[in-house]
Amino acid sequence: MSAFPHLPLGQAIPPSPHAVSCSLPTMRSVRGYEEKDPAITSQLANGYPRFVVHPFARQLAAHLVATNPALTSHTLWLTSSLAIAENLVAHLAHPSVQLFIDTPGLHGVAHPAASAPLAALTKTYLQNLGGFISSREAEDHLVRLELRPAIYPEATFTGDEPAEIRRHLARALNAGHAATIAPVTDADLFLTNCGMSAIYAAFRAVADLQATRGRTIWLQLGWFYLDTIAILKKFTAGPGDYVYIRDIFDLEALERIFAAHGQRIAGVVAEVPTNPLLQTPDIPAISALCRSHGAAILIDASTASLYNLDVLPHADVALASLTKYTGSAGDLTAGLIALNPARPDATELRRRLAPALEPLYRRDAARLAHEIAATESVLAKIHASTPHVVAFLENHPAIKDVFWARHATSRANFEKLARSPEATGGMITFTLRAPGALEKFYDRLRLPKGPSFGMTTTLICPFMYLAHYDLVTTPAGLAELAASKLDPDLLRLCIGCEAVEDIIAALAEALA
Repeated sequence: MSAFPHLPLGQAIPPSPHAVSCSLPTMRSVRGYEEKDPAITSQLANGYPRFVVHPFARQLAAHLVATNPALTSHTLWLTSSLAIAENLVAHLAHPSVQLFIDTPGLHGVAHPAASAPLAALTKTYLQNLGGFISSREAEDHLVRLELRPAIYPEATFTGDEPAEIRRHLARALNAGHAATIAPVTDADLFLTNCGMSAIYAAFRAVADLQATRGRTIWLQLGWFYLDTIAILKKFTAGPGDYVYIRDIFDLEALERIFAAHGQRIAGVVAEVPTNPLLQTPDIPAISALCRSHGAAILIDASTASLYNLDVLPHADVALASLTKYTGSAGDLTAGLIALNPARPDATELRRRLAPALEPLYRRDAARLAHEIAATESVLAKIHASTPHVVAFLENHPAIKDVFWARHATSRANFEKLARSPEATGGMITFTLRAPGALEKFYDRLRLPKGPSFGMTTTLICPFMYLAHYDLVTTPAGLAELAASKLDPDLLRLCIGCEAVEDIIAALAEALA
């Protein structure tokens, strides 16, 4: 008898209306989700909040369209702030697009419902930047309008929620680097409504500052999560200002780029470890290179958590999705920008960041302030299990490749940053040896299957299908993945807090 019950298609993970994941139990459901097959999408209770408009937001938008004559025959997209709605209108630059403002505090963008191109552009923009209205904010408006009887009951922190969150984060960030930089204070910590909005706000602030110095080139160090790639491609000054460096370990190549273009390089963006190959570059060496040429370095530590990695002494800006590990119940999104107070631009970046952030909604902050206290204990359970699952996979004859934070190719680089010998994060990615084995394995596997990671719940997904479906389904896309040494059938397993014996048993059963 499996310790993991079957989760039907579309079931929220966890069972909350604010869940950030949902069950996609078969490869057919994964493909149907990506291809917008109504037979699949109609059964989804929710989805990852930047990819699926939450049912509460859809219900609220439908009500506003039905009760506002100016919105007749229009699609309304509700946003997290007036600023992002205004920026979206400017980005679309189309005469039929309207800015929507309602009281109290509702903002959005409307366009003719018949315009599929505008709908696609709008959704992509809000996905990339994390600009959708929070499910809890939409829920509050529905209750105010008497369209829902009451808010969903859940445990929350009572008091100054942002201060409580920053207290935990400052303690974690200040542990380990001793006197290498001044202690992080509240003034250095900026909370946002999700990880991608943190990345965009930090990139925008640094890019705009560096542009005043004639620096516009940005270097992407390795393969990234798709929306970070999109931000760098779309919002650098021009096509020649975005540079993708495939081999993150080739420090000599990086040095040659700086030698040739150092005066024009604005900065380097790194994921530590990268998602999904979990490679860690030599961050201290790259940081020194950046500083010697006047370039900034932005480091996203979401895959393993800033609780595990002491990256801030090497960065101008450290970033994290607090959806992962700190929001470990899996029922909220949040992001963090942490400034290195020792960097010369820290004061100016504080000034530029404050008005540019997408705010964390107060009820999301109250929920996160409640959950964040458990972060260390959640990570301890994850760290105790992850090496055992890695060992099982590495020794199974059906498994081809296994990647994790302490993989031999970059273990030494990871250990330069790790706050403890146990630190790993919970992400493992792997491929199957037999060609075409993905579907059989995935469909048989009795683990929770869906997007996201860093939860108390173990999750697995066919990552490239969910993140880069356009690439896994076209010859040109497959060639692009191959050039970056990415297998389209790569699976991403994210260890939770269940008994490690049960996780391994479920994997063994599906591999048999």
